[in-house]
Amino acid sequence: MTKPDDSSLDPEDLRAVEERAARLLDRADAWDRFPIPIDDILAAADVQVSSSSAFDAAAIVAYLKGKAAHAGEQIKSAISKVFGLYDAGENLIHIDETVVESKQTFLKLHETAHHDMPTHRKVFRFFQDCEKTLSPEIVDQFEREANNFARFALFKGDLYAEYAADCAFEIKTPMKLAKKFGSSVYASVREFARTNHKACVVYVLQPLEYVQGDGAQASVRRIEPSHAFKAQFGQPTDTVITPDHYLWPVIPVGRKMTPPVSLSLIDKNGDAHECLAEAFDTTYNILILLYPVKALTSSSAIILPPGCKEAPPN
Repeated sequence: MTKPDDSSLDPEDLRAVEERAARLLDRADAWDRFPIPIDDILAAADVQVSSSSAFDAAAIVAYLKGKAAHAGEQIKSAISKVFGLYDAGENLIHIDETVVESKQTFLKLHETAHHDMPTHRKVFRFFQDCEKTLSPEIVDQFEREANNFARFALFKGDLYAEYAADCAFEIKTPMKLAKKFGSSVYASVREFARTNHKACVVYVLQPLEYVQGDGAQASVRRIEPSHAFKAQFGQPTDTVITPDHYLWPVIPVGRKMTPPVSLSLIDKNGDAHECLAEAFDTTYNILILLYPVKALTSSSAIILPPGCKEAPPN
């Protein structure tokens, strides 16, 4: 099932969050250091990763000693739903160490956002010390703000987009930049689409599965269009990719990547456009980058930054 939007904010809220993240990058002297120096970021925020994670089943009981019973229940109920937790009372964050390192980096930044933004820290501390719980509306707003804080810090504001603009327009570019910035390929591909001035869209699919009665299919997890793509073609609403879908030939089967596949896409005016689509299977998700052929010649690269000279291995 397609996941709900996890990052949209009002412009004023987004600006406030990004300004806060920028100040943290300043304090950590992290703007020109790659990949992101996460330990220095945490130190600058005055927050620590717990040495005994609440996600370690053997450590849960020990961690909850001295905590109020209701706080313990809240933590335990959250463990099955999330990969990171923030303890406002102890200036600690708990990270599920079973997830890949690049995802841990984003989780650390996300939980650090809750600590570094004064409103979050005060509200979390209050609700962790009382019998009440946060309303779903506040939780959703805080999660969106923390996601944008983490995204801004991880990709150094507009720096990722500047690097991407001067690299080859292909799916290997966000794969390469993921290593440079210290992000997951998933996060990098999303950032590549959402910040690109050219028309392009990224489909994030769940792994292929066989559904009884329906056959093979891949559920759509997220769709991330660039502003230019959305203006020209609209927001895609696909929820599942099946053998009769135009993107089916792009899905890698028995291989990690699919080279560019030519296809036609109709824009909002009813005009057809020749497009290319290529894919990469991360084993966790299938990532498809689709773009009109004209996007390849809409502008030319001026400077090729270090890290974009060589294509990553397949």
